[in-house]
Amino acid sequence: MTDLSLPDASLRRKTETLYFQLAGELAQAIQSGVLQLGEKLPSIRKLSAQRQVSLSTVMEAYRELEDRGLIEARPQSGFYVQKHRNGFSAPELTQPPQQARQVVIDPMWLPATLARLHDIKIDFGFAILAPALFPNQQLQRLLAQVTRHSPELIADYGRPAGDVELRRQIARRALNWGGQFEAEEILITQGAIEALNLCLRAVTQPGDVVAIESPSYFGLLQILESFQLKALEIPTHPQTGISIEALELATRSGEVKACVLLPNFSNPLGSLMPDENKKCLVELLAERHIPLIEDDLYGEFYYKGDRPRPAKAFDKEGNVMLISSFTKTVAPGFRIGWVVAGRYHQKVEQLKFINTFSNAMPLQRTIAKFLESGGYDHHLRRLRRACFDQVMLAVAAIERFFPSDTRLHVPQGGYVFWIELNAAVDTLLLLQHALREGISFTPGPLFSPSHSYRNCLRICCNEPWSDRHEQAIARLGELVQQQIGEATTIR
Repeated sequence: MTDLSLPDASLRRKTETLYFQLAGELAQAIQSGVLQLGEKLPSIRKLSAQRQVSLSTVMEAYRELEDRGLIEARPQSGFYVQKHRNGFSAPELTQPPQQARQVVIDPMWLPATLARLHDIKIDFGFAILAPALFPNQQLQRLLAQVTRHSPELIADYGRPAGDVELRRQIARRALNWGGQFEAEEILITQGAIEALNLCLRAVTQPGDVVAIESPSYFGLLQILESFQLKALEIPTHPQTGISIEALELATRSGEVKACVLLPNFSNPLGSLMPDENKKCLVELLAERHIPLIEDDLYGEFYYKGDRPRPAKAFDKEGNVMLISSFTKTVAPGFRIGWVVAGRYHQKVEQLKFINTFSNAMPLQRTIAKFLESGGYDHHLRRLRRACFDQVMLAVAAIERFFPSDTRLHVPQGGYVFWIELNAAVDTLLLLQHALREGISFTPGPLFSPSHSYRNCLRICCNEPWSDRHEQAIARLGELVQQQIGEATTIR
């Protein structure tokens, strides 16, 4: 068994070495298509001169890329991008039960897992990015400036709608994807979780049916359970998101009272809904007077190209309630989220008044100044690159160490992805074995009110990659193979 508690053997972490950084840049160029399949890479000497690094640094970078299966060395010719990778097939469209059901979360799972958190050495389970990936010092300085220049904010209760400067900055940023709303249409919330709570309370009553993706974020399932709402799981594809055809059929009867979706890099699948599908989605739900609660928490985590548009961009009726947050991107401790509730704005604001009244003014103003200064965009570029590198390294490791019948979808953004294992694998049992060795992940049944996806799991790439992460993936692969072997022996 690999001892994951031991520090890396080198004096500096692998991820901090120059060759590893160079390998990461080249890997990103390959994944994004800048370097095409079969294309020849610069010679070691030429790349050394271009990057002003030593020959040995380039050699180590190329060896790293060979280990990841991204390039190959050809005798007397040089290094080339692999023409064919041994990547796994992607999972297919999910097939959840077609009946709405009351959500009941196993009360034993969360306490049992939390009790083991202090034993976890490698965490693939929680979608919480490492503190080092956030601009902590910049925000600390801005917070000090805000309270120095406007000390009265400390004594200001604020308003339910939130700080007008922050709302104005959010409205300006929305112009990048075609968002056409005023600052007055935005409400600041205690993270996206409060926004989701408020929106559901505004448009549903206990016993109502809510259509959701399948699989769906377990935090949403817990909220549905607490509000005594029924969940209707809709088939979802790991690449293109929820099936519009299945949703159309499911909403014919009038039973569905609301729909909660993550069109951009959903959690846990990592799917990205095409614009055409988003447009059809918005039109369908508006025609049937079913409010769409759109969680765009991961919309800024795109790897290449332009930011994907939320479904809200196609909303002409005010039927889409758009939710987002700065918790995942910039300041988890600030708990600053927001919602544009469309025609449900007044109801949501009333509920905000009752629920928490307002958010801390100094923290809101600090985020506003960070947005205004341009620091947020600079930070996001670095964060996207870090998440891309972490996900691609994790995928490469899984392709090396997991059984060949594994299925996974490589997302185009975010930092989570979904794995489908051999049908003989029980990921709840697998988690028990992994936790004993200090490794965590999230098993598939937690993402379904019907407790489906028992042979599936979600991997979160929440911190810079290291040898210890590689060892953990290798050990997980061994545990998976052992479980398959035991099931075969029993048969």
